[in-house]
Amino acid sequence: MSSSEPPDVKTDAPKEREYRVPGLRGVRTSSLFRAVNPELFIRPNKPVMAFGLIAVTLCVAYIGYLHATEENKKDLYEAIDSEGTRYMRRKSSKWD
Repeated sequence: MSSSEPPDVKTDAPKEREYRVPGLRGVRTSSLFRAVNPELFIRPNKPVMAFGLIAVTLCVAYIGYLHATEENKKDLYEAIDSEGTRYMRRKSSKWD
């Protein structure tokens, strides 16, 4: 034999399929598992993630705004003076 390698060394190239499909996309799974866990098999979509992040941020900001305006309304009530005119008055304690 004129080859420089010993006969017991394997020189098999790594399977290209293993490197082409990372993560769970290459694993055999049932269609039920894929339907229940789609985030494991779908590639990340940056525009959709950006839209979702902006939408959630705006929803949280709106809820915060509603909470802040409701807090301000709690301290006001409509009062009527001796002449019968209505006006908004801030609640005060008898102890103040």
